Amino acid sequence: MPAMSSSPSSISDHHRPRIYLAGPDVFFPGQENIFLALKAQCAQLGMEGLAPTDTALSPATHPQPDDLAQAIYEGNVEMIRQSAGVIANLVSFRGQEPDSGTVFEVGFAVALGKPVVGYGVPEGTYADRVSAAIACSADAVGEVREVETGAMVEAFGQPLNLMLARSIHLAPTARDALEWLAAELGAQTKRPSGI
Repeated sequence: MPAMSSSPSSISDHHRPRIYLAGPDVFFPGQENIFLALKAQCAQLGMEGLAPTDTALSPATHPQPDDLAQAIYEGNVEMIRQSAGVIANLVSFRGQEPDSGTVFEVGFAVALGKPVVGYGVPEGTYADRVSAAIACSADAVGEVREVETGAMVEAFGQPLNLMLARSIHLAPTARDALEWLAAELGAQTKRPSGI
């Protein structure tokens, strides 16, 4: 993960809600441009985007891989704690599921009671995507199962595993996700306390 020039605490504008930008984007070529674009969209909507790369961590600062891995974990968890909400790129990553690190971050944010919105989910149901990629067939009671392993394919008509699909809001694009989150955070600040 490349080092960035400033830490979240030094770049924060505490008058704008901070939004953690979760997703496998850290692995993509051009990640800096991806995060700059997301941060610009956040700023247009009155929010501050926090990317996982906003900590000044690198092999130079943590030469031992275990130390670097721990520092990245702690830094990302702290940014999620500091955030008012999370948007998550849930594009299929190295298979039919979203990036596992992103899924952890989504679950962590949900457990903290923060609003989370996902985007990048492919069209159709999870079961349809799995059935298109892996040989599947219906068993005697109509459950879809992988032919090779016999494992049941979750078939609730959801676009993702039900634990993701039922715990967060889903939007078609990153911009739609940010607009939803801005509206949700605006609505939260206008609610009387105790509601």
